[in-house]
Amino acid sequence: MEAKAGDHIVVEATVVDQSRREGEVLEVIGSGDRTCYRVRWRDGHESVFHPGPGAHVTSPG
Repeated sequence: MEAKAGDHIVVEATVVDQSRREGEVLEVIGSGDRTCYRVRWRDGHESVFHPGPGAHVTSPG
């Protein structure tokens, strides 16, 4: 997964009673296999996110 600042990340739920998470990429940290992202999630929380198999990028809008 490759994203840039301003892109949106969607993380699909892996457990039945969980909901999907959506957020905006604020910063790309590192490169190659060590890339992670600072993300502002819809609830306003910010975290450093290491993408896994349930994550994908969507364009803003």
